[in-house]
Amino acid sequence: MKTSPAAPVPPAPHSPGHAEGVSNDQFRAALSRLAAGVVLLTAREASLDPGDAGAPPGEDAGMTATAFMSVSLDPPLVMVSLRNGSRMDDVLDEQPLWAVSLLAESQSHIAGRFAMKGRLSDRLLFEDIPYIRGEHTDAPLVGGALATLECRTEQRVVAGDHTMYIGRVLTTTLPSADGTPLLYFRGRYRTLP
Repeated sequence: MKTSPAAPVPPAPHSPGHAEGVSNDQFRAALSRLAAGVVLLTAREASLDPGDAGAPPGEDAGMTATAFMSVSLDPPLVMVSLRNGSRMDDVLDEQPLWAVSLLAESQSHIAGRFAMKGRLSDRLLFEDIPYIRGEHTDAPLVGGALATLECRTEQRVVAGDHTMYIGRVLTTTLPSADGTPLLYFRGRYRTLP
């Protein structure tokens, strides 16, 4: 008995720019239901002229991030995801040393400040925030954070419109023994009940 070849299956309908049919709005809506911890990612820009010891150091840079996670225990690795072409992506492309401050629920004003669109210069954003400089990275470590980590980029992985920076943790501190984490859920900063 002879069988005829199967008719080709037409491709599934999709939104422009998305081969699998998930629009930006659908994707955001689904992922907004995943609660995430909020961190402040910081780095000291590389000097404009690293060969000149008298050249001024680069400025501090910072941004709020929720795409941050542990990757490995041995060696200790973490990952942060940054939008391609963003200020922090440009900074970390040149500067392998960076830091993360895990923000406490009382620090939502810091998260909001560093997440603003059309924001002020980084120098002004850091102006009245208590911080110390990291011993290994020279990056700002926010006072009162639940924990801080200093990292060195081990690997960069471009994934769509973001780049994942995988960093080796050089040191950690626990500046605030008490407190609960600042969370991001359904487009707003939240706290644990």
